[in-house]
Amino acid sequence: MNIYGIRAIYKFEMARMWRTLMQSIASPVISTSLYFVVFGSAIGSRMGDIDGISYGAFIIPGLVMLTLLMQSISNASFGIYMPRFSGTIYEVLSAPVSYVEVVIGYVGAAATKSILLGIIILITARLFVSYEILHPFWMFAFLVLTSITFSLFGFIIGIWADGFEKLQIVPLMIVTPLVFLGGTFYSIDMLPEIWQTITLFNPVVYLISGFRWAFYGVSDIHVGVSVGMIMLFLIACMTAIWWIFKTGYRLRT
Repeated sequence: MNIYGIRAIYKFEMARMWRTLMQSIASPVISTSLYFVVFGSAIGSRMGDIDGISYGAFIIPGLVMLTLLMQSISNASFGIYMPRFSGTIYEVLSAPVSYVEVVIGYVGAAATKSILLGIIILITARLFVSYEILHPFWMFAFLVLTSITFSLFGFIIGIWADGFEKLQIVPLMIVTPLVFLGGTFYSIDMLPEIWQTITLFNPVVYLISGFRWAFYGVSDIHVGVSVGMIMLFLIACMTAIWWIFKTGYRLRT
């Protein structure tokens, strides 16, 4: 394992975050804080409890997951797309580093940024809503596992995209609707029976449900199923990346 190669890629990507703090950290935190102000404080104070949890506290896991997914995909996709766009990817491919080390460097940096952002948002949420974390270990485990999984997914998007527009298509047109329809602002038990069944085909439901269980011990879906779905998606992403480097898809041309 070329530790120096991994560290070089990792430090380069992390340095980009410190150069763009307003875009990387401040902007997502401010956007999420607005959700807390509007839905947590203003609207939440006029709504009843859900599963014995105040509405403002109930939506915290979903909002954190929304930011986590979007930032993980964005950081990882942009991180690998820019070397392809500028042509410096050939320097990385010709360097004495394996594709595993390249993925660890880029995905590790993207996941680190997302984890730091998630922690900052949880701290910021305390300013607006009172909440408790019933299972802190599992909460952090979900945070890390989700960040790594969707950073891998973002890495795939960054290789697939052949323009800046495509970098935004999946996060904005697919991931965001799935998060909003995945139980961020409501429990799926509140839906009609047929919509409850349809909602189960939304993979984000399992992420939010498991993350909410770590906070309050309640979930729409068994936590074991949530972990299983995350691991399944993680394996699928790793398999896709293995195929990309094996075939050189959009990397050697």
